[in-house]
Amino acid sequence: MTTATKITLLRVALIPVYMILMYLSQGQAGMWMWIALAVFIIASITDFIDGNIARKRNQITDLGKFLDPLADKLLVIAAMLMFCQWGMFPAWALMLVLTREFAVTGLRLIAVQKGVVIAAGWSGKVKTASTMVGLCLWMAFPQIGWLGYLVIAVIVLTTLYSGIEYFIQNGKCLKD
Repeated sequence: MTTATKITLLRVALIPVYMILMYLSQGQAGMWMWIALAVFIIASITDFIDGNIARKRNQITDLGKFLDPLADKLLVIAAMLMFCQWGMFPAWALMLVLTREFAVTGLRLIAVQKGVVIAAGWSGKVKTASTMVGLCLWMAFPQIGWLGYLVIAVIVLTTLYSGIEYFIQNGKCLKD
């Protein structure tokens, strides 16, 4: 197993730790929320570290290509789920994010069957990064109501944009 894959697996292992800490925080600013935020930031940073290591050390593997985006999705969805449980993140927005993720994954599966590899687009990377940063800000300042609305808006808009972009650029894969 490569170093990059081990770092990705660390990100996955940090998700239940993060969720336990979020449960302990009960959605309130305080010690548990700050510790949860620290774990989320560490997990988010591993996304950049594993990618850099994989490219620099030529450790790009099929397992890594599978695990890295899965770990990203699980991490941000875990955060959104916690905010949703507390009534701070609307279920429709979470459903939109999940729908985009399943649709893009399905498109990639169909493309692979046709011998086409769909690389991660810049808008997908912007979506992931802005979602992670927005969720970090929201965890740091959960008491600022307008910040939550801004984070939700950024997540929804980047999710829609990147999902539409993937289908416009790769929709030909869906034609028989």
